[in-house]
Amino acid sequence: MAVQRRRLMQTDQPQSWTDDVPLCRLCGVGSAVNCVYGADGKGVAEHPYEDGYMRFQGENGCFLYGVFNGYDGSHVVNFMSQRLSAELLLGQLNASHSDADVRRVLLQAFDVVEKSFLESIDDALAERANLLSQLPEGVPFHQLPQQLQQIAERVSVVEQEVSGGATAVVALILNNKLYIANVGTNRALICKSSSDGQNQVTQIGMDHTAENEDELFRLAQLGLDGARIKQAGLIGGQNSTRRIGDYRVKYGYSDMDLFSASKSKPIIAEPEIHGGHSLDGVTGFLLLMSDGLYKALEAAHGPEQANQELVATVAAECAQQTSLDAVAQAVVERVCRLHHDTFASGRERAKECQRHEDMTLLIRSFNYPLGGEACDPALTPTQGGRLYPVSVPYSNNQSTSKTSVTLSLVMPSQGPMMNGSNTSSTVDETTPTLTNQSPTATLQSTNTHTQSSSSSSGDGSLFRHRGGSLALQPDENGRVEPYVDFTSFYRLWSREHQDSAATTLGP
Repeated sequence: MAVQRRRLMQTDQPQSWTDDVPLCRLCGVGSAVNCVYGADGKGVAEHPYEDGYMRFQGENGCFLYGVFNGYDGSHVVNFMSQRLSAELLLGQLNASHSDADVRRVLLQAFDVVEKSFLESIDDALAERANLLSQLPEGVPFHQLPQQLQQIAERVSVVEQEVSGGATAVVALILNNKLYIANVGTNRALICKSSSDGQNQVTQIGMDHTAENEDELFRLAQLGLDGARIKQAGLIGGQNSTRRIGDYRVKYGYSDMDLFSASKSKPIIAEPEIHGGHSLDGVTGFLLLMSDGLYKALEAAHGPEQANQELVATVAAECAQQTSLDAVAQAVVERVCRLHHDTFASGRERAKECQRHEDMTLLIRSFNYPLGGEACDPALTPTQGGRLYPVSVPYSNNQSTSKTSVTLSLVMPSQGPMMNGSNTSSTVDETTPTLTNQSPTATLQSTNTHTQSSSSSSGDGSLFRHRGGSLALQPDENGRVEPYVDFTSFYRLWSREHQDSAATTLGP
């Protein structure tokens, strides 16, 4: 049975253990292949698409989503997406499970996937060792005699089978609670719109890189120099400190100068798990993305703007598209255009945008409106609308993390805009919110430390409330009631000009 399972997981055929599990129709996925730009501005792919995703609806109200980012091939992603779903959707979870039970099952599932993948390459590793024993030590392959070239070529093929890895972000919904498990640098954002017109947006979990102080502390506990690791940045060609697979780094770390002093494996596959977060009464959406998406935005506009623009664009596309697949694909394509336009601009950040990796975005909606139900597309970010930042503190109620980050996030919102209600606001450092405004108007700028303000005259009703109808009827003279009331302006203008005339025509 074990041999049959291993063959199943290694096959390229489209069969899997979860073929009979229905796909979730409450989410959408968009993707783009990696790209490197030439001197003429045209882009070509450096390698085949290596990302992956899953979107399943299990029994008893259970939903499972995931976005995977592979490297050095897609075989680890393919293995993981099949085996992880099998470890979570074939009876392992039920409605009686507590939060602690669900987190335990998630942890075990990742552990099984990691061990199973390493077991699946045992034969390839044995063949590799046998082939290398037939070759002279220390001689580069290209310098080998002709009779050994075939052996060297076979070694290269086997090396590809055992190399490579993947990072993953997985979302599980059970008992109407959300659980997030993250390994590596993929990202999860959740946006909630409350009944009082506020939007709360949170990044769940931290990227596992040498910039993460918790990860540096973990590595320091193994006897490693955290400052040196942070300076190196890349580990085995990747910047993630947690990943699935990557046999050469995990079992060859003692031969790496950076990790030779480690007491145990420094690069691990253990996920950081958060939840459960209640979804009762929630209206909003969940975003799962590979790091290629937000890193392309960071390259184009700076790291402080990536989450802001991404969430704003998702909300804007929701107002224009009629399906979540269309929303996700439109967002990905917009990021690609921004990245390319920055490269073509020749400005300072152009050198940061010479290439981008594969991009994958999964959007799970929680009763969020689609199809222009409450939005004027003329002022959306995709059509030239302005974006205004709101600083949202990172919150992590389930984690023992000692670090925090600040994310700038913006959403167009869905209520009628009245002047005086949101011309000046602040966001509390512990309660990240956005005030719901009409998507037909520009959002006001707010952040944690500063206030934006504007002056108005009269009773604060500069913008007329148009009621429930957006199509105003002309009067008997064929005119439409103006959206802006200039009465106060004309009154002040007349008063100033009358004073001026009195001074000029004085006695």
